Amino acid sequence: MSDTTRKASPRRQVRVGALAAALTASMALLCCTGGAGAFFLTELGGETDQMINAGALNCGTENTVDVTGDMPRFSEYGERQLRNAAIIIKVGQDMELPPRAWVIAVATAMQESGLRNLANSTVAGSNDIPNEGVGWDHDSLGLFQQRAGWGTVRQRMDPAYAARKFYEKLVKVDNWQQLPLTVAAQKVQISAFPDAYAKHEELASRIVDALAGGAARTVQISGRKVCDAAAGGEIAASGWTAPIPGGVGSGFRTAERPKHNGVDIAAPKETKIRAAASGRVLVARCDPDNRERLSCDEDGWPNKGGCGWFVDMLHAGGYITRYCHMLHKPLVVPGQMVEAGEVIGEVGSSGNSSGPHLHYEVHVNEDRSSRGAINPVPFMKERGAPLKGAA
Repeated sequence: MSDTTRKASPRRQVRVGALAAALTASMALLCCTGGAGAFFLTELGGETDQMINAGALNCGTENTVDVTGDMPRFSEYGERQLRNAAIIIKVGQDMELPPRAWVIAVATAMQESGLRNLANSTVAGSNDIPNEGVGWDHDSLGLFQQRAGWGTVRQRMDPAYAARKFYEKLVKVDNWQQLPLTVAAQKVQISAFPDAYAKHEELASRIVDALAGGAARTVQISGRKVCDAAAGGEIAASGWTAPIPGGVGSGFRTAERPKHNGVDIAAPKETKIRAAASGRVLVARCDPDNRERLSCDEDGWPNKGGCGWFVDMLHAGGYITRYCHMLHKPLVVPGQMVEAGEVIGEVGSSGNSSGPHLHYEVHVNEDRSSRGAINPVPFMKERGAPLKGAA
């Protein structure tokens, strides 16, 4: 992702109230399975729902990290690297910074050093200090590959010191909590590869959850960490938010609708649809209906086919989100970098639909076909952005 991300569009408060409740009650009647003309919306995959890490479902707000205890297991990193991540998080806790800062810091260290405390073959004395490898980039040292201006050799190779210096610079970045992770990290690190941090956000969030009791699922509200509250435009520490504040009606691949590869979220027309996470727009267009017509500038009907006006976005971790049945042409274009919470369109009823709502999908492994679709309900809950009305 780029540090030239567009500013988030202004958000308008939408009154859902009784109307949303009424829409929720009627959501079972809404149809949006996609038309035969859609190039990927009509296939039925045989995949089961994505397995959710049970430990991450514990959403604690006061879990102090134990840097000396047993470390969780991650296939990507060993025990020593996870202990370094624990130190980074513990320093953030001691500084009373919100979990979003911990996710940014862990992701940054993942990119800079692979969570290893690195010496440097060109820096005298660094190899005599306990380390987990030897680098060679300029005079960079430690978890964050900090150069001489950040401190002495011994200081930069002290994981706690290095983390504290990173946080001290991060909190001086204007609006850092709302920035995409890669932009916030780059403003601190000034890296030659500014887009590289984004790919680590998903795994960094899972590491924070595992080490700090689900902290990546929290939202900072009035100075307090609140669990599972990113449902009305707030951004969770994981970097995710609910796309609209409505309630889920028709569910994922039910017995009645086995080809329904997402969920339907009730909302009035013109409700602003937000990007669920920072990412790049893959598709933003009108989906053909069953008769190959591009007729999205009108309300649809059951069995019309097609997703109407829709958007596909690619996010860190290879996840894709899909937003269907928009009222008009999306506000974003393919290739555009979009921030979490940025408005990308409005709720409508175009395509295969019998009333205004958002059809929302999540796909894994960068697979836009139905084979990559998973149930958005547990996925969003695990990221602290539960879909309202969903169990």
